[in-house]
Amino acid sequence: MLSRKPILRFLNNLRVSFDNNQAERDIRMMKLQQKISGTFRSIEGAVAFCRIRAYISSIKKNGMNVMDAILAVLNGAPLLS
Repeated sequence: MLSRKPILRFLNNLRVSFDNNQAERDIRMMKLQQKISGTFRSIEGAVAFCRIRAYISSIKKNGMNVMDAILAVLNGAPLLS
């Protein structure tokens, strides 16, 4: 029999998400971009968009400041590799 304790862990531990839709949230911006413009104009543009979104997602998951991380990249010193 499956215990309820692991299933309801999010009630006692706020660091535990109440759903498992992180992957869906991670690709939501890609689908939104496609919906707005219809498509990407080039493969390079799609790749760049994915790299930027992945970086921002990683920064957020690590509890870091997104603007500081973007400025670090622009200065040639990304916070995550």
